Amino acid sequence: MNNDKTNLEKKPVRHILSLSGGKDSAALAVYMRDRVSDMEYIFHDTDKELPDTYAYLDKLEDYIGKPIVRTTFDTTFDTLLRQYGGMLPSNHRRWCTRMMKLKPFEDYVGEDPVINYVGIRADEARVGYISTKPNIEAVFPFREDGIDYDGVQKILAESGIGMPPYTEWGRTRSGCFFCFYQQKIEWVRLKQHHPDLFEQAKAYEKGNRINGNVFYWSKNEPLAELERPERMREIEERWEIQQARETQNRKNVPLVTTLAGLETNEAPSSGCLICHL
Repeated sequence: MNNDKTNLEKKPVRHILSLSGGKDSAALAVYMRDRVSDMEYIFHDTDKELPDTYAYLDKLEDYIGKPIVRTTFDTTFDTLLRQYGGMLPSNHRRWCTRMMKLKPFEDYVGEDPVINYVGIRADEARVGYISTKPNIEAVFPFREDGIDYDGVQKILAESGIGMPPYTEWGRTRSGCFFCFYQQKIEWVRLKQHHPDLFEQAKAYEKGNRINGNVFYWSKNEPLAELERPERMREIEERWEIQQARETQNRKNVPLVTTLAGLETNEAPSSGCLICHL
């Protein structure tokens, strides 16, 4: 038998739940609190998170009664950006997730056998961007127990944790404040509610040192163009029309969701799971 495998089998199994600051991982932490007594809760801090995210994690930490370990990576986003030639991360260049989230997670785990609890719901078909190291086994309690989007909201409502505070001003996902997976309406809301962070994100949109091309966060639209008052109004008007259409089509909203004030439209199922769950 392989010695590495033998040594791995001798080590005690660690139970780890990674938190993103999003609703699904928060609900999973609430759900698993009394089911796994030796659970480790960790959050991979990029230093580019919303202040709302930190506030939400503090609230969750009080509820679960255990410290949430904050992991960090060994450099900064700006240093990594220079290493990648000024090419901003995108859905085709997800070096931010790999270097700022996934690598710190794997460094934290080391070579110990680990069960990693992932908050993919029963109504989601995605697999996600998670570690494939052989000593890490991913499990999906919500999928196994049939807990869907409404179930997640019910867990958060009954625990008193509620939805993340950034959902109150229109953001649908956790992750860095400049995340390229944001919808245009979310950029508008960021400009309105955190103008300083919007300015920081805009400052990154400049020519890169490899070929001088400019990379933008919101596909091919510069934030300097998106923030024009007439453009922001256009985005908001289109979003309102879309919301009215979705509200008209929505049926059978659970009573607990309505009473708790948690009804919301979820973002498309895209993004990096370790960032956005």
